[in-house]
Amino acid sequence: MGLPGLAGSPPGDLAEATPGFERSAGMTTTAAPDPMPDALDPRRFRRRLLELLTVVVAVAVLLIVGPSLGSLRSRLSHASGSWLALGVVLELGSCLSYVVLFKAVFCPRMGWRLSYQIGMAEQAGNSLLPASGAGGLALGVWALRHGGMSAEHIGRRTAAFYFLTSLANVGATILFAVLFAAGALGHDSNVPLTYAFGAAAATATAIVLVLPVILARRGTQSAAQAPSGRLANGLRFLRTSVGLGIRDAITLLRHNPGRVLAGSLGTTAFDVAVLWVAFKAFGPPPLLGVVVLGYLIGMLGGNIPIPGGIGGLDGGLIAVFALYHVPLASAAAAVLIYHMISLWLPALLGSVAFVQLRNTLRRAEEPARMCLPLAESLHTVQLPTSPG
Repeated sequence: MGLPGLAGSPPGDLAEATPGFERSAGMTTTAAPDPMPDALDPRRFRRRLLELLTVVVAVAVLLIVGPSLGSLRSRLSHASGSWLALGVVLELGSCLSYVVLFKAVFCPRMGWRLSYQIGMAEQAGNSLLPASGAGGLALGVWALRHGGMSAEHIGRRTAAFYFLTSLANVGATILFAVLFAAGALGHDSNVPLTYAFGAAAATATAIVLVLPVILARRGTQSAAQAPSGRLANGLRFLRTSVGLGIRDAITLLRHNPGRVLAGSLGTTAFDVAVLWVAFKAFGPPPLLGVVVLGYLIGMLGGNIPIPGGIGGLDGGLIAVFALYHVPLASAAAAVLIYHMISLWLPALLGSVAFVQLRNTLRRAEEPARMCLPLAESLHTVQLPTSPG
């Protein structure tokens, strides 16, 4: 995820080159090879795969023999194989879009092979580790640190990546709420829900855009006290990373929008398309606006920290579609198929990529150090300082 924010700045001069942000004592400019965290042990990945397989088998048995599930069984048995195959292809497009965004934000100079390995391994971590997406983040941080990337670079690029991966979701929520309000998408079957989440997305966007200014002002005001200690250093590092990361993301959108938008929009758009195809496999799908908003709102259930979001993600999506008056059996069948595709494809491909990544890091000498210093041809990011 490589947006060079400070053109020509040598590593180590990050805080000094940016007004309003002081260097944290906890920041380091070189990366020492870190041991793999226990949570990322390959044996744990294998256990998670087996656990997920056990859950899938249990769900399949329930669907086959469970009472009062005849309608759902009938729909699943009549699913169109060609539409489901298209869903797999579309999910692959979503996974590869994630890799494109990873490379664009962290390091455009990184080879596609290493970018694929880290990006896909992160997606496996998100699928297999019960940490609301933090598992994939931890895996990516470990790989980049082990590859020689500095803590400053990883911190600010992680914030930029999070901002950009959320961009498509938040933007689509606002856009489709406006389109429903304008009557361009047909009848809105749950106006309060649509407008509430559209307004929340717009509010969140405004807060994020002013956050760097607030953080810069706070950094300047607290520079005189500069308390020491691990907690204080950690908070300063977080504040600096978030402020610079958001600025990096905005700068990258201005100066290199092609890959960034392709990666951000592709990751979400292809995944939404998988859900639409899952509905299509059983018959006429709901309105496009309902599928998109149902996806964006229902995906919040995936934040429950359980492996693969099983139960939380499915329940959240089905509940939202029910609020939009989509028939329960149709929504349940489509969501189950969607989640099967969106869970297993990244988990399997990402697990293979994780094994390849470990081999790459053992053979190569700090392969991510090519991304330093932050000196690629973009305009210098300047964060505003507070008056005085």
